[in-house]
Amino acid sequence: MTTASARRFFWYASPQTFYPLAGKLVPVFGLAAALLAAAGLWVGFFVAPTDAQQGEAYRIIFIHVPAAWMSMFIYLVMAFWAALGLAFNTRLSGMMATALAPTGALFTFIALWTGSLWGKPTWGTYWVWDARLTSELILLFLYLGFMALQAAIDDPRRADRAGAVLAIVGVVNIPIIYFSVQWWNTLHQGASVSLKSAPTMAASMFTGMILMAFAFWMYSVAVALVRVRCIIRERGE
Repeated sequence: MTTASARRFFWYASPQTFYPLAGKLVPVFGLAAALLAAAGLWVGFFVAPTDAQQGEAYRIIFIHVPAAWMSMFIYLVMAFWAALGLAFNTRLSGMMATALAPTGALFTFIALWTGSLWGKPTWGTYWVWDARLTSELILLFLYLGFMALQAAIDDPRRADRAGAVLAIVGVVNIPIIYFSVQWWNTLHQGASVSLKSAPTMAASMFTGMILMAFAFWMYSVAVALVRVRCIIRERGE
């Protein structure tokens, strides 16, 4: 990191400096989320072909899979901000981790809920103690535990540090979720999208899924920025 970049980083690490910037970015990411979601839902529900084996029921993956991706990605980002706060003692870092947690919990719940709806016609049951499902449920508990721990501590700085330790320790669950279908014999199907190989699905299906993933990403950024602005005002920073 150059001297100029470091100065810019620490400049925007100040809540007072970041507050107006976040306000300008919220409508940009919010609009992007709305447009991408509209396009993704259109492709997923009206353009993508019917699956030969699962019929129309498979279309829930256009919500389920991107939500599952975001549940893991947001946790990693939350842990990154938490670690940054511990390392550099920056106030904004802890606030960003706090702001991300509710959205991560939301996407984890959506992934579990839509997964159970998909599991009923596919597996004949809403829930099985499958390695992928169980580790994803643990992820939800980690999010809830992070928020509960912070809420139980009155001093915001102490709450940020305590939550950061839990967030960092909980990172170990992310590779367990991702590799669970490879490490154990599970009912959950393997990944249809991989960085190492071409997607094993129709191009329109892949397009709809990626559009929804970016829509959820943009939504997460917009909501986190709104929430961190509220936290800055609540703490009087």
